[in-house]
Amino acid sequence: MGNGLSDQISILSSLPSFQSFHIAILGLDWAGKTTVLYRLQFDEFVKTVPTKGFNAEKIKVTLGNSKTVTFHFWDVGGQEKLRPLWKLHTRCTDGIVFVVDSVDVERMEEAKTELYKITKISENQGVPVLIVANKQDLRNSLSLSEIEKLLAVGELSSSALWHVQPNCAIKGDGLKEGLEKRHGVIIQRRKMLQQQKKKR
Repeated sequence: MGNGLSDQISILSSLPSFQSFHIAILGLDWAGKTTVLYRLQFDEFVKTVPTKGFNAEKIKVTLGNSKTVTFHFWDVGGQEKLRPLWKLHTRCTDGIVFVVDSVDVERMEEAKTELYKITKISENQGVPVLIVANKQDLRNSLSLSEIEKLLAVGELSSSALWHVQPNCAIKGDGLKEGLEKRHGVIIQRRKMLQQQKKKR
């Protein structure tokens, strides 16, 4: 599932060039969240260790339409004791990147539970979600349809605007494509929220 990018170009042209977007990167420990972050920042593989708090990076990303977009990424540790912090980092967020390990079948139910928790928070209703199916380069990785089924994404709240993107964070395959698909939805949502404020 994904949302169309209709009117994206006209909306983009009306936005000020200094505008940036707050994105929370979440997921279980060892899913590859920090690898995703640094692949976007440096465009190369950076060996990482599990995040014990969070990493915050301001990154300019060139999307498919050749427009450079600035994202403020908050990569939050995925250990169980750190997950209560996720709620703080998704407050007023423009989007959520939820990274799952495509090989770790045993923890997919745990990932599903955490995905449901974070998308059901009232402040996150309607926030676009990019589910990054990481490690797709490995031979024993689950297919996208298997991941969608195990995460039961079709049963997420009707306001959860989700898209599942295959990815290999080590090579960078799929990351920018996934961000581009959510970027258009984020812009449409911002425009809608601005219109709602004007009506009040």
